[in-house]
Amino acid sequence: MSKIYSRPRLKLPKFVLYKKRDKQKGKKRASLVLVVFIAFLTLKIVLNAVIPIFDTLCENKAISMATIISNNKATEVMEMHTYDELFSIDKDQSGNITMLNANVVPINQITSEVAVKIQEEINAQGRDNVEIALRKFYRI
Repeated sequence: MSKIYSRPRLKLPKFVLYKKRDKQKGKKRASLVLVVFIAFLTLKIVLNAVIPIFDTLCENKAISMATIISNNKATEVMEMHTYDELFSIDKDQSGNITMLNANVVPINQITSEVAVKIQEEINAQGRDNVEIALRKFYRI
């Protein structure tokens, strides 16, 4: 019988996960991979639960610190100035107020001074610890 078409066949090696004599080692490797996978999955789930809570607490703490510092520094700077420095009042002959003029230069100096003092205080404050209470993790 003649061959119509023939070509050499490729002989591929057999893929063996583990040899019969290394069967015990293969099972140990598989269980180790499974344990590591479960550990990473658990870590991912815990971090997904903790990170939003931590971000919210940090944001609230930063807002609180900034508000306290800005109020204190604005009060400090404004104690050194009077209303007459910032505004001039024009009155008519009968004593009625006709115009209120704002003195822009001292007002701009005050706002600049307040901003600089706030930034200096925030830089001096440095890092602050944020604590997470365990009750934050439970939903009620």
